[in-house]
Amino acid sequence: MAAEGDTPCWQEEVRSLPPVRTVLVVAAALVDVDGRVLLAQRPPGKSLAGLWEFPGGKVHEGETPEQALVRELREELGIDTASSCLAPLTFASHRYDGFHLLMPLYACRVWKGEPTPQEGQALAWVRPARMRDYPMPPADLPLVAMLRDLL
Repeated sequence: MAAEGDTPCWQEEVRSLPPVRTVLVVAAALVDVDGRVLLAQRPPGKSLAGLWEFPGGKVHEGETPEQALVRELREELGIDTASSCLAPLTFASHRYDGFHLLMPLYACRVWKGEPTPQEGQALAWVRPARMRDYPMPPADLPLVAMLRDLL
């Protein structure tokens, strides 16, 4: 309930924002047998370099989000998994300068191979309660609380 003098959310004025393109990316919370989640650090030269994120990437034309995630995990981490091993958890919707990011997040507990950095990124296995210790892009931050509650 809104406090006296506060405007309820359904009555707030809609801010007029210029239209931007929506970018669909997909991410995975790889969860190991100890309940830790794999985070990858964005390498130098990429936007948001140095921040930690869930592995994944852009969905290409003609791909499903699951197909894109299987491809991205192979390209980024050298691991193989299947669409049937991906469980949809939640999504992030965040406006950056110049585009709006829509990012489904999947949990994955089954894969073949040992995750190894294929693109020069650092990797860290992190307990959900410690994920806030890693600086993350704004779109990833709301996902941390969800993972902490679910894992």
